[in-house]
Amino acid sequence: MTQLLVFGERKDAEEVAETLGEWFPELGVPRVVRETLAGEDDAEDAQWLVLLEGLDHHALAKVDELVERYDGWREAG
Repeated sequence: MTQLLVFGERKDAEEVAETLGEWFPELGVPRVVRETLAGEDDAEDAQWLVLLEGLDHHALAKVDELVERYDGWREAG
């Protein structure tokens, strides 16, 4: 199942993606994408997502701890 890691800042998303690539090299470095909401006038309010697949529940607990350090959260995609 795809996991979406959501952040307000691009830098945070990129740092988390790089860290996850180091922790789980078999997955490669996760993609970072910008999510804009339909009809959103201010592009500055767009969120940054890290797309993550292939981790078990134990690994996701570690991911959650990392994401919280960057004021982000995880959603199932």
